[in-house]
Amino acid sequence: MATIKEISQLADVSIATVSRVLNQDDTIVVSPEVKKRIFRIAHELKYVPPRRRHAQKERGIVIGVADWHIIRKDRTNIRLSSLDLIVKSMSGKNDVRFVRLDKNQPGQYDGIMAFGVFSEEEMEFLRMQSFAIVFINSDPKDYEYDSIVMDFNKGIHEMLDYLMDQKKYCSVGYIGGIYEEGQVRIGYRRLEGIRGAFMQRGFYEEGNFYIGDISRESGYHLAKQAIQSGRLPEAVLLGSEEVAEGALEAFQDAGLRVPKDVAVVIYKDIETLESKWPSYTKVRMFPDIVWQTAIKLLLEQIQEGRKDNMTIYLPTKLEVGDSA
Repeated sequence: MATIKEISQLADVSIATVSRVLNQDDTIVVSPEVKKRIFRIAHELKYVPPRRRHAQKERGIVIGVADWHIIRKDRTNIRLSSLDLIVKSMSGKNDVRFVRLDKNQPGQYDGIMAFGVFSEEEMEFLRMQSFAIVFINSDPKDYEYDSIVMDFNKGIHEMLDYLMDQKKYCSVGYIGGIYEEGQVRIGYRRLEGIRGAFMQRGFYEEGNFYIGDISRESGYHLAKQAIQSGRLPEAVLLGSEEVAEGALEAFQDAGLRVPKDVAVVIYKDIETLESKWPSYTKVRMFPDIVWQTAIKLLLEQIQEGRKDNMTIYLPTKLEVGDSA
């Protein structure tokens, strides 16, 4: 196990400075650059402060959830925002507590679940909060930490194979959205992946892609726009539950029947809404497996002291229902 002495030698500072920085002593006067260097080296050496190890026995394991890149502040009906989905996925008798991690408020966490792609500045902040981090749906090339990567393309290709080869639809479109506020960017990678999959099959038509916001209102407006264009695709992939809610309302208002007049596939990721269409065809990920895998990886680091980093790929999957 790495020692404070080793870190102090590599960081070129005293043992006392390393100890106080790693224990987040607010009274120490040291430059931000030195703090970053100390934490970077400590992470590289897989160091865990004894104080953190002892604290786990007293208060249980505390896991911070860094989800500010996937939770929108303007949407209060997001199921993940209560952390219930993660808590319910827990198995076993581990004393684990989940706490939302505020990117502007330092704290002490035994582990961190980090969702999305983080800037280097945000990475420095996360390094200072914990020595056990699992990145979910990020870029494993950028981080020397455990990663869970969602293979969105698999489900999209399965959908296209099904719609084109089995159902023989001649045109497939997409109604979806993107959201951006500051560093929060939701939906861009998904849109790129979907466009790429359509192009790979030679099935991409820009006029069949309707992109707006990730909301029921946008879904309704975009679907209405597609209907009024006179060239509504035979089958449509709806980019989220919220978009689907609006788009299906627009289809109903226009007297269109699913799937007789328009086939529908719903894209489901972290299940931000309780599904209103459980029997519909969908491309989905399995959030319980994601949470269970992330917790398992963190506990291996925290309790068992695993040092080797792991990257796990989890696929999305097509589930055929009665809407396409």
